[in-house]
Amino acid sequence: MNDLLVANSVSKSYGNFKALNEVSIAVPKGSIFGLLGPNGAGKTTLIRIINQITMPDDGNVMLDGQPLTAEHVRDIGYLPEERGLYKSMKVGEQCLYLAQLKGLSKSEAKTRLKYWFDKLEIGDWWNKKIQELSKGQAQKIQFIVTVLHQPKLLIFDEPFSGFDPINANLIKDEILQLRDEGATVIFSTHRMESVEELCDHIALIHQSNKVLDGKLNDIKRQYKTNTFEIGLESLDKEKVFSEIQAKFEVLPATFKNLNDDIKLNIKTNEQTSPNDLLSFLTSKAQVNHFVEVIPSASDIFIQTVKNN
Repeated sequence: MNDLLVANSVSKSYGNFKALNEVSIAVPKGSIFGLLGPNGAGKTTLIRIINQITMPDDGNVMLDGQPLTAEHVRDIGYLPEERGLYKSMKVGEQCLYLAQLKGLSKSEAKTRLKYWFDKLEIGDWWNKKIQELSKGQAQKIQFIVTVLHQPKLLIFDEPFSGFDPINANLIKDEILQLRDEGATVIFSTHRMESVEELCDHIALIHQSNKVLDGKLNDIKRQYKTNTFEIGLESLDKEKVFSEIQAKFEVLPATFKNLNDDIKLNIKTNEQTSPNDLLSFLTSKAQVNHFVEVIPSASDIFIQTVKNN
């Protein structure tokens, strides 16, 4: 079995409101799976079903080939967007308590906590109360208690909220390391740059329906438009521009680049290869900038939501 988690035609309603409408996803083992969608799309409802906080009206969820049951709580680590730490409890006491809820013995929990506290350089926080920590510091504690029991499936909902760029990068690296060590990750966020950096696969939910899913690179190939950013230098700019315009579709250019007299976007047809275009351009001017425009996760997100 190549998929760790499979949701089959999951539906959920709250009164007359349909939160999920026959949504199916398959999360490959060892992947980072981006669960995306606008606010209110249904992402959180699906995450709550996977965590058995609520139950689906129809459909089912399978974890590692087995129907999801209460016993699977130890196989899942969940970092919610709305954090759930007890503010008046001491950090160490709270971490030990939550670790034991996930099935770790007290001695094993202490050993693993020492590893993570040393790794994140927060050893002096053990006797502090959560309310004494900043939002970013509390977020580190929440991250540790999410991963401490080494679950098969990790679910991170906006994990970088509250972090400065340095600590966001630190946690990003830890998530990648956990993936490399065998964990499977569901990653929900509105930060599309994080999707670009982390996700292998994505699913986009919009108005309770899944409207897109697959490997991120495959989806980008589907959405690309054979458009190239071009920066040129020439002594006869008008002549070069008119010759290009006569042969190709020229679009407005918005990219930033240095020392280019001519800056434009060129759209080619399927019969024109990048080498053909580059050969033509080098025969007309000095090429300083030549980049194929690959749609970003943000571009795909916006276009798909608008189209649906």
